[in-house]
Amino acid sequence: MDAAAALARWHAVVESRDPAGLPALVAADAVFRSPAVHTPQVGRDTVVGYLTAAFTVLGPALAYEREWLGDDSAVLQFRTEVGGLDVSGVDMITWDERGQIVDFTVMVRPKKALDAVIEHMGAELLRMLEAAGS
Repeated sequence: MDAAAALARWHAVVESRDPAGLPALVAADAVFRSPAVHTPQVGRDTVVGYLTAAFTVLGPALAYEREWLGDDSAVLQFRTEVGGLDVSGVDMITWDERGQIVDFTVMVRPKKALDAVIEHMGAELLRMLEAAGS
C-alpha cells in the first residue's frame, strides 16, 4: 500500500468537489468518526454519505494547510468557513492494503465552530435523506 498515492487520490476527489469519486476510495467496512456523533458510523454507504455532506458543508472554502503522512495513514489540518465562522480541524485517515479508506476521523475546533458544523451537517444529511426518499 502506498499511502502517498492513496492521499493523492483523496486530494484529487476533494479538489474536484465531486463526491461521485468517493465510493471507490472507501472500503466496504470503513468507519467514520464524527465530532458530532458519539458512535462510530460503519459501512461504505454511511461513510460516503457523511463525506458527501461534508463536501457540501465544508467544501466550498475547505483548504488543507498541513499534512503528516504515515505508512498507512495521514493527518490533514484544514481550515474552512461554516455559517460565517472560521473552522479549524483535522482529518485523520487510515487506508487498508488496497489503498481504500478504512477509518476516517474528524476533529473540529473551536466549540462555536463545531456547533455550526453540527447544525449544517445535520441539515445537509436530512436534506440528502429526503432527496433519496428515505
